[in-house]
Amino acid sequence: MTKVAVIGAGSWGTTVASLLAPRVDTVLWARREAVAEEIRDTRRNSVYLGDFELPERLAVTSTLEEALGGASFVVLAVPSHGVRAVLEEAAGFVDRDAVVLSLVKGLERVTNARTSEVVAQCWRGRPVGVLTGPNLASEVLGGQPTASVIAMEDEPTGRELQSLLSSDRLRVYTNSDVVGCEIAGVVKNVMAIACGMATGLGFGDNTRAALITRSLAELTRIGVALGGEERTFAGLAGVGDLVATCTSEKSRNFAIGVALGRGRALVDVLAETRMIAEGVLSSEPTVALAHRLGVEAPVSEEVAAVCFGGRAPAETIPRLMGRAVRPEFDPSRDAQS
Repeated sequence: MTKVAVIGAGSWGTTVASLLAPRVDTVLWARREAVAEEIRDTRRNSVYLGDFELPERLAVTSTLEEALGGASFVVLAVPSHGVRAVLEEAAGFVDRDAVVLSLVKGLERVTNARTSEVVAQCWRGRPVGVLTGPNLASEVLGGQPTASVIAMEDEPTGRELQSLLSSDRLRVYTNSDVVGCEIAGVVKNVMAIACGMATGLGFGDNTRAALITRSLAELTRIGVALGGEERTFAGLAGVGDLVATCTSEKSRNFAIGVALGRGRALVDVLAETRMIAEGVLSSEPTVALAHRLGVEAPVSEEVAAVCFGGRAPAETIPRLMGRAVRPEFDPSRDAQS
């Protein structure tokens, strides 16, 4: 890898660019020139990362051509709703042999497509994988130990990226299950909103533990129905990321759920943050995807109904608790309920 282009200067994109910059020539693309100027002048990205100091070697630009020119490795870190537009705009600049690693944890609305699928459509022929796991940006940038997983079908390339990103504070594993890792990263954001709503409603640890466990079952059903491997959801991409996102106040999706549970309107909560809440955007596509697959997704349905259907958070608990009882493990039904 001679040059890396990180496309997207939000909290996680900037964090990954900061991890790479000391090791390889890295250019961070910011959509807004004001963000690029601040990083160049102050070594800060204050909107997304506060006072964290960024490496001197990290270059930044607001021009896609400058960022992508000569890059053999492209890290995609834009919000899910803007992925296709950015890829189409950048198609003439990306190297035909470039490797693409997606950090995006959302589904494209209308098509319900995963980001790797959108990349395959817009940048045909490039190897594409995903980076996922329990990785809250501020803790990673602060040097707190954690682990991630790179999912890529091309195993030699996955190992190369593993070596590039691993450090004494970030342990990176590889996994060939792109579908499972990617969909787990999407659906856990929806589940985090549900856990946040339960917390905001005043429920305690028992409720949250039960909700996390059943959320894991739900995202596993969806992932396996898509072709993912069941064991993936017991790993970093599944339970690891789910626990972090559903329990941390640093999780924007969990925090939005807490605010909704306390009675605040979604429009007001979203107006107060510059960060994208992928769980909100992906709740309806997740439900649509589950219905297409013939899989029951009760938690996702409740989140979508609160975010877009006018349902009160307090109504979600009795609806979930009132579902028909059944065995916890029932092989004849596990694919559907």
